[in-house]
Amino acid sequence: MATTGLAEQQLLINGEWRAAQSGAAFETRNPFTGEAATSATAAGREDARAAVDAAHGAFAEWSTTGPGARRAILSRAADLIVERQNEIAETMIEETGATFGWGMFNCMLASGMLREAAAQTYGTVGEVIPSDIPGKLAMAVRAPVGVVVGIAPWNAPVILSARAVATPLAFGNTVVLKASELCPRTHAQVAAAIADAGVPPGVINFLTNAPADAAAVVEELIAHPHTRRVNFTGSTRVGRIIAETAGRHLKRVLLELGGKAPLIVLADADLERAAAATSFGAFFHQGQICMSTERIVADRSIAADLAGRIAARARALTIGDPRQPGGTRFDDGPGAEVAVDAEVDPRHDPDRRRQLEEHLDEVRVGEHQVEADRRARRDRHAVVLTATPPDEAPAAADVPVELRGSPDDVGLPEVVHVEAAVVVSEVAADLIAVLIRVAGPVAVGLKPQAEVERVGRRDPQLGR
Repeated sequence: MATTGLAEQQLLINGEWRAAQSGAAFETRNPFTGEAATSATAAGREDARAAVDAAHGAFAEWSTTGPGARRAILSRAADLIVERQNEIAETMIEETGATFGWGMFNCMLASGMLREAAAQTYGTVGEVIPSDIPGKLAMAVRAPVGVVVGIAPWNAPVILSARAVATPLAFGNTVVLKASELCPRTHAQVAAAIADAGVPPGVINFLTNAPADAAAVVEELIAHPHTRRVNFTGSTRVGRIIAETAGRHLKRVLLELGGKAPLIVLADADLERAAAATSFGAFFHQGQICMSTERIVADRSIAADLAGRIAARARALTIGDPRQPGGTRFDDGPGAEVAVDAEVDPRHDPDRRRQLEEHLDEVRVGEHQVEADRRARRDRHAVVLTATPPDEAPAAADVPVELRGSPDDVGLPEVVHVEAAVVVSEVAADLIAVLIRVAGPVAVGLKPQAEVERVGRRDPQLGR
């Protein structure tokens, strides 16, 4: 895809890159500079129908294509991702404010996913089923289902778009990949690699749409009678809408939705290591990774010390242009870069930033105001929030940290998540087990090892 001037992005339907039937288009903006990054075709309902029709039309041929041929094509697609990784990473920087290192990591992992999917093409084996009829042999045979719709987010765009389509293609299904409105050109790079690797026309189709048209396009994709499966990765709010829509049409759906990813720190933890792990988990890629650390549940005896260490690390984060080399190197992680001051809301919306500031001023735990330790540079912040339940009501540790007026009723809402905010809640030691049970899987940075094992395993006494 060209990156000189304002790059353009079209739809891929039945092997042809083309404009929307309406001729409509929309622009995305570089989240750091605010300049236009991409002019993308704005698909409508009729384009969504055409994409599913094309995928359905290609299903008969692709589903009977031998596993060796499918493996070769997916392996070639993986090679193309690697060959084009510099260009893809640059596109990610322009559209999402990512660092070059994060873009290259995306390409590495996406190519690995395509290779793993390629290795699975011979994995669709059947099984013999016992039969009550003498002399009869009963068998169960796995078969591709048809058209799979994949809807990928923008935060790890190469990884998550490749994941949405690689395995369905490996097992003989055809796909429609709907891009995020925030990074249409980045997502198109994955579709282009698969198409260029040699899949027949219609096996992979690609749609972009304007934000205002998203609901209509997604509804059309799900409701289409030829759509058999829906795969969505994104927010809980949108995932709930997609699940409800799929339910109305009796379509099976796979959802990976946002969570709150608590990290639990007990009294005997190595606090410097816990703070380092939190810094990496919370601020890497501006806190925009699906499993970013958003809440730390700490023993009351060490909560203040831990919060201070985390705040100090937040103040030390390098702030700068993600297009420039450099950045913070975390001492508890893969040594990746972070550009905290690249606008983490890729829409570059000043009103949204002002709204966020108002929300941060109203953060509460129950009825208690929360103090925010901030470092501001050009309207951008790394934020640590310390939430302390009152001593007279230890059960208040279970009270969610809320922003007034937020649609999210559990923990910090996504608007704070994407601004790389972290909450430190202190609790009494006797509440740790209860919170582990409620929170489920957690990331733990603790010593000694016995404590790590105790927290990391399910405790029979807690009924988990």
